Amino acid sequence: MSHSTESYENMTNEELLEAYSRTRSLEMKQELVLRYVYVVRTIALQMRDIYLGFTQVEDIIQEGVITLMNLLDKYDSTKNAKFETYLSRRMRGLIIDIARKQEWGSRNVRKNMREIENAVAELTVKTGKTPDSRAVAQHLGIPYEKYQEIIGKNNLLSIASLDTILEEAQEKKRAAQVPSAEERQQPEESYLRKELSEVLEKGIDSLKEKEKIIISLYYVEELNMREIARVLEVSEPRVSQLHAGAIKKLKEYIEREFEMTPGQKKG
Repeated sequence: MSHSTESYENMTNEELLEAYSRTRSLEMKQELVLRYVYVVRTIALQMRDIYLGFTQVEDIIQEGVITLMNLLDKYDSTKNAKFETYLSRRMRGLIIDIARKQEWGSRNVRKNMREIENAVAELTVKTGKTPDSRAVAQHLGIPYEKYQEIIGKNNLLSIASLDTILEEAQEKKRAAQVPSAEERQQPEESYLRKELSEVLEKGIDSLKEKEKIIISLYYVEELNMREIARVLEVSEPRVSQLHAGAIKKLKEYIEREFEMTPGQKKG
């Protein structure tokens, strides 16, 4: 049965996803792509510092739309997280994979970052304020594009999605459960996700104030590193450093919490 575009307007995203899973209607798929492409654009813009040295935002969005279309066919609302979360996680993974294929795990990254951090410190002392990125590049005598590339490489090395950390913890927790013939005796998936979210919330509470702000601005407000640097009035390398430290602490906190679960052992 064919639906008009007008009839879709009265359907929520969840209802349309459910209908598409049954009918595989091309019209429904097109409507869903239009509704969810904003997630692709948001993540592409947020993570642009990672890939601007070798590709354009439009190219990443194009790749993201292809990913979105594939995910619509694979999505199962009974097994996967909310579709926006599912898509957001895959988009982050897509961008990281594309960047890694460019051989961005260079051993010179940390050395280059130290040089940038030293330049920031020198200029801050000299001018009495945090320098912008172009001033740092000029001070180092390197093209601005090269500066962007170094920052992008460093962000790639430090970035880790909170979704990914939660997913890993969820898999560990699920693997530790004793199989039961009675399905109702097993913890429900929604309960498991709620428990993991509560652990994450406590982990974030344990962070230092500036680390909490960075996590909130990056993962909730979806600002990129440069925008966060402007908000906090610190250098971009400093934001990247604090972000990496916060993620490391959160990962350790979550792992520690799940090691305390009876029957859970570190693999």
